[in-house]
Amino acid sequence: MLNNSHAEQQPDYGDLTPPRTLRDHVANAMANYFDSLEGQPPVDLYNLVMSEVEPPLLQAVMKQTRNNQSRCAEMLGLNRGTLRKKLKQYNLL
Repeated sequence: MLNNSHAEQQPDYGDLTPPRTLRDHVANAMANYFDSLEGQPPVDLYNLVMSEVEPPLLQAVMKQTRNNQSRCAEMLGLNRGTLRKKLKQYNLL
């Protein structure tokens, strides 16, 4: 029988913190946001989060594609018209 224990081992980062995922960062940011509300209910939470996340996402992908909207839309899985609408919405056009 083969020993597959190596497949389950995690990399050794030594004294370094293991890399965090985008999901980890979002979860941490949301926990901090809820803590800052001090028991008050959030309002329009989805739009708040999207308005914080979409602009840097769009900027990064536009930079990566050298401002080629067709390539950017393809990378994001968006229709080019939807991309243009979002770029205008955030004054990125």
